[in-house]
Amino acid sequence: MKNTLKSLLFLLASANLTAIAQQFNGYTLTSIINGSTATLLDTNQNTFKTWSGLSASTGYSAFLEPGGTLVRSCKGGTNPAGVPGGPICGKIQKHSYSGTLLWDFPYYGADYITHHDIQPMPNGNVLAICYHKVPAADVTAAGGNQGIDMWPDKIVEIKPNGLNGGTVVWEWRIWDHIMQNTDASKPNYFANVVDHPERLNINYKQAKDWIHMNGVDYNPILDQVAFSSHNMNEWYIIDHSTTTAEAAGHTGGNSGKGGDFLYRWGNPAAYGAAGTAILNVTHDAHWIPEGCPNAGRLAGFNNKGVSPSQSAADQIVTPVNGYNYDHVAGQAYAPATYSDRHECNGYSSNMGGTQQFPNGNQLICIATSGKVYEINSAGTQLWTKTFQGSIAKAFKYDSCYIFNTP
Repeated sequence: MKNTLKSLLFLLASANLTAIAQQFNGYTLTSIINGSTATLLDTNQNTFKTWSGLSASTGYSAFLEPGGTLVRSCKGGTNPAGVPGGPICGKIQKHSYSGTLLWDFPYYGADYITHHDIQPMPNGNVLAICYHKVPAADVTAAGGNQGIDMWPDKIVEIKPNGLNGGTVVWEWRIWDHIMQNTDASKPNYFANVVDHPERLNINYKQAKDWIHMNGVDYNPILDQVAFSSHNMNEWYIIDHSTTTAEAAGHTGGNSGKGGDFLYRWGNPAAYGAAGTAILNVTHDAHWIPEGCPNAGRLAGFNNKGVSPSQSAADQIVTPVNGYNYDHVAGQAYAPATYSDRHECNGYSSNMGGTQQFPNGNQLICIATSGKVYEINSAGTQLWTKTFQGSIAKAFKYDSCYIFNTP
C-alpha cells in the first residue's frame, strides 16, 4: 500500500511538472487599471511578488525592464479641457524591484497629455502615446470637412532625468502626415487617396477623437515603431531613425521617407484601396521578437476579429524589404488576410494584448474581463486566471530577465 501511494504521488508530481514544463517558464506581470498594485504570478498562478501602495494608479499598461524595474503608464495631472477618449494617463513611473520610486514624470499641458500605452526602450527611454489638440480653425485650413477641434495622436520618446525630470528627445505627429482630396486650394491636397497610403486622409472618419491610438512597440533591429489605431482599424509602421525635424517631413531616415507611414495594414478602405477589412477594433500592435518562432511578424489583438462577441490574436508576415515595405501602387498592402490566427477564449470590447514566447506559446489577455491565459503552439490552453478588474496587457518574463542586473 505504501509503495502504491508513493507511486501515485510520483505520477501526480510528474504530471504537474509536465504541465508546468509545457508553459513558458517565467513570471506573469499584471497590473489592474485604476489600481495601485502590480503583481508577478509564478507558473502555478500564485502571487510571487507584489508592488503595493504605488503612488499613482495604473493608467493602462505595465512592463518590466531588465533587472526587474517596473514601468507603468499612470494616472496623474490635470486633463486638458476638451480632451476626448481614454484611458487618459498623464504620467509615467518607474519603480525598482524592491519598490523604490525611481522616476515619476508628468507629461501633460493645456493641449496635450499621455494616454493608453507606453513602450520601454533598450536605452532606458520610454515611448509614450499622447493626444494633442488641433483647433477647429487649423482643421478647416487643413481641408477638414468638419470645423471641429480635433485631438490626433503623437508619439514622444522621453529620456528620464532624475526623479521627476525628462527630456523629449524624439517626436512624431500624425498631423504632419495628413492628406485630403476635397479642396485643391488647401494644403496636402491629392486627387486620389489610394495613391498616397503614406498619409492619413483627414476626412476619413473625421472626429474629435480621430485615431485613438492605443498600442506602441519598438523594433531595435529596424529602428522602427509600430502602433495600432482603434478607430482606423489599422496597424502602422513608421521610421524611428529620423530626427524630430525629419519625422515631421517626408524625407530622411533609414527609409528615406521621413515620418510618412512605411506600412499600414488591416483596413484598406482607410486609404481608398480595395480589399477586405480584417481588423475590427484593434490593440497592441507589436513585432514578434527575435528568438521566437515567426520572429519579425507583426501581431496584435483584434477585438471583434472572429465576431462581434469573440476576439482574435492575429499575426501577419509583412512585405518588409530592407528598411521599407513592398507595395503595389493603387492596391492594398499585403497580405490580403492574416497569416496566423488564434480565436480567443473570450471577448474584450476594447483593450487586450498578446505575447509570443521562444517555445512557441502565446499569452493572451482578454482585457475587459480580466482574463489572462497561455496557449501552446497547437492552441491548447495550458492555464488561465481571471482577475477582478480590467488588465490592458499582461506579460511573462523569464527569471534571468528579472533577476540579473543589466
